[in-house]
Amino acid sequence: MNAWNLDAINVTDFEKGRPIRLQTGAGVYVAVLDTGLLNSWRQYFPAERIATQYAKSFGGGGGENGNIVELPDKWERDQNSHGTHVTSTILGYNFRGTLVNGVAPLATVIPVKVLNQNGSGWSSVIARGITYVADLKAGSLAGSPVVINMSLGGPGLDAVEKAAIDYAIDRGVIIVASAGNAGTAGMGYPGAYAPVISVAASGWVGELSPAGSRTWWWDQNVPDPASAAAFYITDFSSRALPGQDLDVAAPGSWIVGPYQTNSGQLSYHFLGGTSMASPHVAGIVALMLDKNPSLTAAEAEGYLTSSAIPLPPDCRDVKNPDGTTTHYCWFADATGAGLVTANAALALTP
Repeated sequence: MNAWNLDAINVTDFEKGRPIRLQTGAGVYVAVLDTGLLNSWRQYFPAERIATQYAKSFGGGGGENGNIVELPDKWERDQNSHGTHVTSTILGYNFRGTLVNGVAPLATVIPVKVLNQNGSGWSSVIARGITYVADLKAGSLAGSPVVINMSLGGPGLDAVEKAAIDYAIDRGVIIVASAGNAGTAGMGYPGAYAPVISVAASGWVGELSPAGSRTWWWDQNVPDPASAAAFYITDFSSRALPGQDLDVAAPGSWIVGPYQTNSGQLSYHFLGGTSMASPHVAGIVALMLDKNPSLTAAEAEGYLTSSAIPLPPDCRDVKNPDGTTTHYCWFADATGAGLVTANAALALTP
């Protein structure tokens, strides 16, 4: 089944008897630089969709000057759940026996743990994760398209992280990152760095249903064709300050996925943030690379921005489950080119 957020970006739910889409992300690797995966990940994801042979965990780097160390097998011992939730948007997941669709369900995810159990990490460790993936692209994965999703960020981009990003893009890796959750205080990095495809968090005016509905998150239909009037920009989503580059927006409000609060107990939670928006776009890029494996980062960004649905400055009243409404407003600095949709981006991809 499709949750509302996948319906919003026009991702085909081919488990429901609809025509099977031509692009599924098959053959594309998506490296998720994050907290790693929960040790129960096999109960959420098909084992063949996780590239365990390439999965890594990096630590150290304290004070930006410490040594970076590899931590064997720690990538699948996460206690944070952030990386697992992010991965679920890309691949889909098992929800108590029911398969929930993902943006690119036949892509292969490479978990790269660069954040600790608190969800934080040093730029030097993040940079090591980026260069690790870049080296894979230049070596073992030379014949395969590679995307990096970075649902993370900080207040600045130091020279080491910038060099790692440039190194990866030069080797053909496409990097997608969250814009940040600082609202009008500005974007985080690396999202604000121009060569990176940055993603703001949007919502749908019908995302919340009246109290009592237990299936609202998946049985609500987003009308086609998608209309700007049906979407809004969340108040937490970072706005672009002068010199910062915001590219597109994607669903980042009330996104459900695997998230464990008790170790070993399977559970699912709604999360909101640009961390949730970024993997929607990383998944769409995987679909684009499935169609055209030779796409460069600049080309992918160009097709995404050119095909996005503009979200001009406006306001929306969004209903809450208790019957009240929340009033959201935004200006041009909040949206980039607008809301991405998979079908429009694929239509432009040669």
